[in-house]
Amino acid sequence: MMVLVIALLLQGCAAHTASSILPPPLENKDPSLAKEVPPDEGASQEETNDPFMEEMEEGDFFDEDEFMEMFEEPPTILVRDPLAPVNRVMFYINDKLLLWVIKPVAIGYRTVAPTMVRQGVSNFFDNLKMPIRLINSLLQGKIKGAGSELSRFVVNTTVGVLGFGDPAGHWLHLKPSDEDLGQTLGAWGIGNGLYIVWPILGPSTLRDTASIPEYFYLNPIGYVKPTELSLGISAYEKINLASFTIEDYETLKASALDPYTFIRDLYIQSRNKKVSE
Repeated sequence: MMVLVIALLLQGCAAHTASSILPPPLENKDPSLAKEVPPDEGASQEETNDPFMEEMEEGDFFDEDEFMEMFEEPPTILVRDPLAPVNRVMFYINDKLLLWVIKPVAIGYRTVAPTMVRQGVSNFFDNLKMPIRLINSLLQGKIKGAGSELSRFVVNTTVGVLGFGDPAGHWLHLKPSDEDLGQTLGAWGIGNGLYIVWPILGPSTLRDTASIPEYFYLNPIGYVKPTELSLGISAYEKINLASFTIEDYETLKASALDPYTFIRDLYIQSRNKKVSE
């Protein structure tokens, strides 16, 4: 659509420019008064020295870059980022933590743990987070999604052996709804607010930050005692996840001129898509 609009605008501007710049055609009411001009005298000295015509011949009568800037769309601001200086520092710290600490551990873990084992661990943690998805599905009025979550939990906890398997997904085609409090607030019409990069937790917004306490209250891991053990289990979950995704993060980062802006916009686009679904 934008290409069509630009084409029409260019066509209109070209016609307007031609009609406003070029002189009107000469009218000669009496053909007998027309004077034949020899071929070698086709232009007078005044016409030859016309600076305007010289500029047109040289193709410099307008700045092409300035002309095209009129049709460029202004950059779309996906989220307010008044904390950008602090967020960039935190992004840098999280990035180094991920690449210097988590990546070596994840790669070592992946070396000794087969894919089937790591996928089973991922299924187990996903099954434990059912209360988060169930409650937020209900809060958004997604009754079908809530029913799917409850059915998945029953089937995977029993037939799937505490959730390490996913027979509900493979046999019954019941998929997790992937809902959280941030998406619920978004569905209720609450905007992102400002962008925040949290230590270790990574990118978020003022609205999505509400999902952090929800995670600890509705995730059974948060009730494991002592607290050190609970944190250790959560860290193991992150290591297991990183064993699948660390290369994807590095690829995304390498393809961006400004990794901070790229990751920020990618996060916001992903969250907006989930809220709209």
